[in-house]
Amino acid sequence: MSVPISVLDLAHISEGMTARDSLDASLSMAKSADELGFRRIWYAEHHNMATIASSATSVLIAHIAAHTERVRLGAGGVMLPNHAPLTIAEQFGTLATLHPGRIDLGLGRAPGSDQNTMRALRRDPSSADTFPQDVLELQGYLIGESRIPGVDAIPGKGTDVPLYILGSSLFGARLAAQLGLPYSFASHFAPAALEEAVALYRREFTPSERHSEPYVIAGVNVAAADTSEQAAEESRRAKRRMAQQLLARGRPISAEEADAALDSPAGRQVLQMARYSAVGDPGEVREYLEWFAGHARADELIIAPQAGTVEGRLRTLELVAKAMDLS
Repeated sequence: MSVPISVLDLAHISEGMTARDSLDASLSMAKSADELGFRRIWYAEHHNMATIASSATSVLIAHIAAHTERVRLGAGGVMLPNHAPLTIAEQFGTLATLHPGRIDLGLGRAPGSDQNTMRALRRDPSSADTFPQDVLELQGYLIGESRIPGVDAIPGKGTDVPLYILGSSLFGARLAAQLGLPYSFASHFAPAALEEAVALYRREFTPSERHSEPYVIAGVNVAAADTSEQAAEESRRAKRRMAQQLLARGRPISAEEADAALDSPAGRQVLQMARYSAVGDPGEVREYLEWFAGHARADELIIAPQAGTVEGRLRTLELVAKAMDLS
């Protein structure tokens, strides 16, 4: 397969795990991805979520980078309206200074949290409106052409950390096209606008100094196992976890309750979030990912492993690497 394969690690805090357990698991996954030949690993900024440990994204990247050698590491993404562009330039400039050639910076405009958490972050509800200007300000710090006279990011100035616009709608696609930046679509949980957004991005892309051609990364879920039956069961368990998180608001529910919730109108909407999922043995996963790359017109795929255990996620990486001949 010609397109690179990368990994989205949500740093899950699974049942019975602590946050430290989750971060240790992320390091194990990163070491495995490094050895197996995956292109990059991204960590997403979320806040006030009991099941995700990647809130301090740059800190986690620093820890992972210090214990790996080749794999690129980045944010998928930093929710820029939560931060001052200078702060993010300094953080990722520091990372790029310590680990040159290995750091990415994906940028989104969603809060990554609920309304109360937005207030706790001191985020103004209207801060997303300045996202395009904030991206340009951040880019200026990183390339050494500050848009605010007399203010530089140190470290950061001249590191030219690669920027990616993240999105699940036409807004991000249009902005990435206008700025001549790569575009990553969140089709692993928001599939509805994938085809339209990618078509718009490719059609309206304006070449920039750093990118002469459009570049699309598309997210896809993966439940891989040694047999089709094992993979199907892993996928069922992942959907039940979605039901618990999104429909039961995190309270414990039985498998039967989860299945009943997923069979409701609201549950069917939740299931649509996982429309793009490779489920099966290595051959079936390869077939699906090859189809999806063409369907999404993607230059790169970023997989979201669906296994609920650390061992399952590590096995997913092994099976995908084998199926896609990454080594």
